[in-house]
Amino acid sequence: MAELSVIGHILSRGIVIPASPLALDRERRFDPRRQRALWRYYVAAGAGGIAVGVHTTQFAIRDPKVGLYRPLLELAKEEFDCADNSRVEPLVRVAGICGLTEQAMGEALLARQYGFHAGLLSLSAFKNANLSEVLAHCRAVASVIPIFGFYLQPAVGGIVLPYEFWRSFAEIENVVAIKIAPFNRYQTLDVVRAIADAGRQDIALYTGNDDNIVLDLLTAYRFPKNGSWVERRIVGGLLGHWAVWTQKAVELLHRCHEVSRAGSGIPQELLTTAVHVTDMNAALFDAAHGFRGCIPGVHEVLRRQGLLEGTWCLDPHEQLSEGQSEELDRVIAAYGYLTDDEFVAEHRDQWLSD
Repeated sequence: MAELSVIGHILSRGIVIPASPLALDRERRFDPRRQRALWRYYVAAGAGGIAVGVHTTQFAIRDPKVGLYRPLLELAKEEFDCADNSRVEPLVRVAGICGLTEQAMGEALLARQYGFHAGLLSLSAFKNANLSEVLAHCRAVASVIPIFGFYLQPAVGGIVLPYEFWRSFAEIENVVAIKIAPFNRYQTLDVVRAIADAGRQDIALYTGNDDNIVLDLLTAYRFPKNGSWVERRIVGGLLGHWAVWTQKAVELLHRCHEVSRAGSGIPQELLTTAVHVTDMNAALFDAAHGFRGCIPGVHEVLRRQGLLEGTWCLDPHEQLSEGQSEELDRVIAAYGYLTDDEFVAEHRDQWLSD
């Protein structure tokens, strides 16, 4: 497995990390062939990493009646090892880690066993805990695997985590990155300011704010400290939105990096693109219905491209919302420059071959 210093360097540079969906057949059984095809698509599109076992993969994979957490990690190791054989640098492997401490420690051990570099640590199970208990949990998991902190929006199960939490979280040595995904400007600032105040340059900041992707990547966050200014940037994204149209996401991230390095101002066209991306996400994630159709929305785009067979989720009640398909029609027609249908069509059969 790649050394942590190499992974840290890659994360600090900033990469696209799609949050992997789960491939199911019409009987809602795991479909390894299409799962491999999805991951091959992400690698071919230029993603620098892949996250498995996260919200987009469906938390129900952990249900003993489903039992897909270990098989997914096992298949991912096989596929990602194969991908690394033809890559200049390793694919960053992030495993979702959930539950109270006993469960999370078990998942962290499995993730480490199957070659994952970091665990994206969901704290949704700690809704009634105090911050010291949550921090103790984070330290315990970090003793097993490097952790990718995660501020998940409350609308889909996250908890509010104030500045004080993130300032203390930054003291955990084995933190390599943080996914900032509260879909909230105030709470996003809490995280960035806390990490800036802590002086942890080795903690990479990633957007999970699917409603504000481009502006997160373009913004220089500056805070006063000891008579001068400290600057931090959100350098990449770990996003459900980037599980579709991934080739264009890679191009967009590179463009944001170029503009940030130039330091000569943000072009108007890129600000307009930011609006277009958010409009696309509103349809994809079903913002009109409180994100109820967010996972089926991702599936629907991949179904249309021929990578998934259908939009099925483990929960049969989890379906596209009324009008969501039409909204996807609208944004795809309006913003075709942000889609990668031609790229997928050209390579899809190759990715689907055994």
